[in-house]
Amino acid sequence: MIVNQVPGLIVCGEADNAAQAFDAISELDPDLVLMDINLPGEGGLELLQDVHAIKPDLPVLVISMHDETLYAERVLRAGGRGYIMKQEGPDKMTQAILKVLSGQVYASERTAEAILNALSRPRATASTSALGSLTDRELEILRLTGQGKDNRQIATDLHISLKTVDTHRGHIKEKLGLKNGTELIHYAVRWVGGQF
Repeated sequence: MIVNQVPGLIVCGEADNAAQAFDAISELDPDLVLMDINLPGEGGLELLQDVHAIKPDLPVLVISMHDETLYAERVLRAGGRGYIMKQEGPDKMTQAILKVLSGQVYASERTAEAILNALSRPRATASTSALGSLTDRELEILRLTGQGKDNRQIATDLHISLKTVDTHRGHIKEKLGLKNGTELIHYAVRWVGGQF
């Protein structure tokens, strides 16, 4: 609705999952992609990397409910041109869309400040939070676990082996200080539900 209300802009396609989005982007050749980080199957970060690999000049603005301190920098590193949280109002959303369409990068003031602080202190670039220490793949597995998916479903969705999922889950438990799979599931469900 927001896009269609901006003069000169029109939604040329929509997709429900990463595979459909990739096909639609290839077929429709849009001027801008608005993408949610939470997609069924392959996650938004992986789709973003795939899109950037075939169309490096296509601007992608990620819109998400997830905390920008955890995802915004990852999105920019993966080739995205901006990150905005869903709870921002229509005016901010329009501002972000127009800024990214004009060739600029959109980031909230908080995100821009965090990135500049990290750049000004190169040795302090790694996030000090436990969640920030997770790799993109580990974060994706944590998200899918929190959505109630078991290891087999995660392996199928991400096109990886069951053993690889187990290995990643082991790393997640270690990094987050969790003792077992049950604690991992409870943590993941609370995190996906926005309880911390």
